[in-house]
Amino acid sequence: MYNTISVNPAYAGSRGVMSIMGLHRSQWVGLDGAPRTQTLTLNTPIGDNERIGLGFSVVNDEIGPTDETFIGADFSYSIPTSDRGKLSLGIKAGAHLLNIDFQQLTQFNQNDALFERNIDNKFSPQVGIGAYYNTDKLYVGLSAPNLLETDHFDESTTSSDSNAISFLAEERINYYLIAGYVFDLNPDLKFKPAVLSKLVFGAPLQVDVSANFLLYERLTLGVAYRWSAAVTGQVGFQISDSMMIGFAYDRETTELGQSQFNDGSYEVMLRFELFKKYNRMLTPRFF
Repeated sequence: MYNTISVNPAYAGSRGVMSIMGLHRSQWVGLDGAPRTQTLTLNTPIGDNERIGLGFSVVNDEIGPTDETFIGADFSYSIPTSDRGKLSLGIKAGAHLLNIDFQQLTQFNQNDALFERNIDNKFSPQVGIGAYYNTDKLYVGLSAPNLLETDHFDESTTSSDSNAISFLAEERINYYLIAGYVFDLNPDLKFKPAVLSKLVFGAPLQVDVSANFLLYERLTLGVAYRWSAAVTGQVGFQISDSMMIGFAYDRETTELGQSQFNDGSYEVMLRFELFKKYNRMLTPRFF
């Protein structure tokens, strides 16, 4: 919701100020090897007309014996479509590094040759594209953060033996569709329903719907629902015009959520923004 730049490069510079955000997520707390994610992003408009946007992001994912790091750069160009609306087109380029420590696994056969050599900093390039349209109240985005379906494999396991087993993981293209609208219920209260959909061929469609209220331009309260997966409660507070902090808690609606070893998922984020003019307010402020 506040990390759009990670999935859509066209978002770069759309807030009209330099925006820096850090995020940490601990998923399925209590399960051994459960996912943990750290994200650091920066994006800013460039030039007097602010048609060019630049972004930078670092994302680290830890899941079981794997540690994956993505480093990417974003470029966007905006085209005014009306007095209030603009269409931005963006491209993302980056690198993906994969590490797998097989020694963290409980091995049935301690002498299995497949686990003798770890995967260290396996490099693969990434290229993505995106489009983002917004007005003061509305936003719609469509993107594919990585178009390259790279194969990751452990070269140490390959041989001339046709029966040899090798590890193989293929990157699938993730398509994202996001949309939201801000309703001014009264001068001190805004309401924003939003949706985020992710399509990956070979996997179930993921749909997140959310409803957030912004009170007095400071306090954000909301709930979200991931279809057939989880319910989320979230709160955010605008500490100052330049700094915001947020917290979210997920609870699984699947059988995993009933496990005594799963205490839910926690997420915390901090956003800091540098204003070009001291009297300038963010427009729109809610996305």
